[in-house]
This record gives sequence, C-alpha cells and structure tokens, in this order.
Amino acid sequence: MMKIFRFGLLLLALCFSVGSMAQVNKWQDIYKVKKKDTLFGITKKYGITLPELMDANPVMKTQGYELKKGDTIFIPFAKPKEEQKQTPIQPSSTRKSTDPVRIGVMLPLHNVDGDGKRMIEYYRGILMACDSLRAAGISTDVKAWNLPIDGDAAKVVGMPGAADCDIIFGPLYTPQVKQMADFCKEKGIKLVIPFSISSDEVMKNVNVFQIYQTKDQINNASINAFLERFPNHHAVFIDCNDTTSNKGIFTFGLRNKLENKGKKYSITNLRNSEEVFAKAFSKSQPNVVVLNTGRSPELNVAMAKLNSLVANNPNISISLFGYTEWLMYTKYQLANFHKFDTYIPTTFYYNALNYKTTSLEKSYRRWFSEDMQNSLPRFALTGYDHCQYFVRGIRMFGEKFWGTRDQDIYTSLQTPLYFRRMPTGGMQNESFMLIHYTKDNGLESITY
Repeated sequence: MMKIFRFGLLLLALCFSVGSMAQVNKWQDIYKVKKKDTLFGITKKYGITLPELMDANPVMKTQGYELKKGDTIFIPFAKPKEEQKQTPIQPSSTRKSTDPVRIGVMLPLHNVDGDGKRMIEYYRGILMACDSLRAAGISTDVKAWNLPIDGDAAKVVGMPGAADCDIIFGPLYTPQVKQMADFCKEKGIKLVIPFSISSDEVMKNVNVFQIYQTKDQINNASINAFLERFPNHHAVFIDCNDTTSNKGIFTFGLRNKLENKGKKYSITNLRNSEEVFAKAFSKSQPNVVVLNTGRSPELNVAMAKLNSLVANNPNISISLFGYTEWLMYTKYQLANFHKFDTYIPTTFYYNALNYKTTSLEKSYRRWFSEDMQNSLPRFALTGYDHCQYFVRGIRMFGEKFWGTRDQDIYTSLQTPLYFRRMPTGGMQNESFMLIHYTKDNGLESITY
C-alpha cells in the first residue's frame, strides 16, 4: 500500500510538472507556501497585486479560505501598469471603491451606569477610527442606536437604516444576541460581538464574528504557549493560598500536559520557609515559576520570596509565567518583571509609550474634553482597533472578508484580531499573544 501511495504521488507530480510546463507563459512561478507566509507577503515578494494573485488562484475567493503551509499556488506575471489603470479592480463585485462602508452600533450608549459609559468610550473610538479612515481615503457612514440591558433588540433592528448596514457592532447583553444574529443573517450583515457574552450563535450563524474568547480558550492557548516557550525548563508551581482564585483550572491543565510529556515539576507553598521553598527549584535547569493566583497581594509576597531566593542562590535561573491581570501591576512590578524574565499571556496589550497610542489619547482628550477611562483594555482603543480592522477588511475584500490570517491588513494599537471559521457557523477570534519582559529591560510581543 505504501509503494502504491508513493507511486501515485509520483504520477501526480509528473502530471503537475507537465501542466506547469504547458503554462510556462502564464505563471512566473509555482510557489509552495511556507510557515508564516501571508498573501500580502507573497504579493510583495513577486511584485504583483492581491487581486492578480486571487485571479490566478480562484480557490482564494471562496468563503473562509485560509493559506496553509504546503499549499501550492500559482504566481502570475504582473499586469502592465497601463492595463492596471484601464481596468481598476474593485474590492467586491457589488461595491464601488467610493461607496462608504455602512456601520451600525447597537450598544448601551448612555451615562446611567458603568456599562453605558464604557460603551460610549468604545463608540467614540469607532468615530475616531472613521476620521482616520477618511484621511486614508476610505469613507464610512455610521449610525448608532442605544440598546440598554432592558432594550428590545427586535425593535432596534427594525429601525430605519439598520437593514442597510454592512456591519453592526453589538450587542453587549446575551439575551439580545439571537434576535440580532438572525436579523444580520437574513440581511447579509456582518455582526461583530465585541465583548463577553454567553451564546453559541457563533457556532450556528455564518454572519457572526465573536471577538470574546472563553476562559477555556485562553487557558488552552496559554498552556500551548507555555509548552512551546519552555521545553527544557523545570516548572515550579507556587500555591498562594488564595481561596478566591480560579487559576487552578489553568495550573491543573498545565500539570496534566507536563505529566503526559513525562516532564517533572515541583510544587511549593508561599508560606514555606526559605529553606523548604528553595528545594523546589532546580540548580541544573532553568526554572519557570507559575502562581495559582492573579492577585496583587500574593504576587508581592511571591516576588519577595523569589528575590530572597536568588540573593542566596545567585546561580538559580528563574522565569515567570503570569496572567493577564498582571498587566495592571506593571507600574509597581516592572523591575521584577524584567528581573525574572516574565511572560504574560493576553489577548491585548496597552502600550502607554507607543507614539500612535499617545497621539490617539491626546486626540481623544481634544475631541471629548476628557481622558479615556483608566481601564485595561482601553475601550476607546478597542473600538478604534475593531473599526479599523473590519472597515479596512470590508473595503479590501467586500463580502468575502472573514478576518482569517491571510486577510491581515491592519496592525492594531492594542487589540489584534484574527478569526477561524467554526465548522457550521461564524468566525471565532483566536488572537493570542505573550508579552515578554526581557532581562535586558526590553519588551516584546509574541503573537500566536
């Protein structure tokens, strides 16, 4: 059977080669996709446009297409510039490049409570993104409806202008999801659910884009990232005696994975004496420390313990693997984060030193006469990123924009996105990163 299979592959290869030679005047190359390749990277490498590449490979135009390692694709010759000028390519067959992208916002937009205030800031971020897009030559038309917790979603989607949207951001509350999802599916509108909800519509409705990721998704991504980053480290789990913590699900899952791989690890307690505490650490391998809480008080105690440990044992090597909550403690723990080579798993990163971020914060203050709320993530930046991402995607790909890795056309300020098609439903965000505080006081974002 194995010989027949190999022979079959050889015949296919020969047939493919003959076909390739017959097309020698049509393709400048036949390219085998490598890991981390993107459509835009390939077009740049060969000096062609994305529409030219997609025309040469019609499968790329199918719904939910993703570029995969090992794929073989045709690289066409670039069209002469004169021909490109005579036949401009529109982003979609039904949309002109001058048509505005029609945006709907259906969220609690009020000052009654925290939800409303946060969503107002998110909406303001969308407006600022539209202003930036206009400067880039992309027009938008924004309509917003207040949809509070007791609001009737069916009534809101029935209001004038709702059915004309290309994309709707909302809702915030779970009971409103199904009515809005059904409406968007009927009208062919992309529904972006930006925040935490408890609904399975993304599993059933092809028009739903769910940005929120469940704790299980984040835990699994964190475990996989841990195993990839620390294949030769000795893991040390510290019990912090926090009865309110829910991090046990992550640490239990990680220990199971380590056991399945035959990896040894140690468990110690924050209350142990320094002598007993030190016995959990390897002197021959680098160590990676995992706490079972994300709280600040226990982190403070753990840092004191670790500092004492390395002071008495300078040859012990330690890295830390933390939690998203730790980003809130950077102001107080920055030196320790760098000292202990800390990795923090997250789906966002607010970089207060980034020029574009600070510029947008200044613009927000000028526009709205107040600062953004001091929260992580920043809601205005989230709205800005979401709007930029989806509007640029719709402008480029039209109805065929699904937010897969191959359609990555926007570099986020805070909230990166990429989506994967659910087997019988819509698109689930799977963006994930590690923020790494290096020992040389550097900072890097490792995106998965």
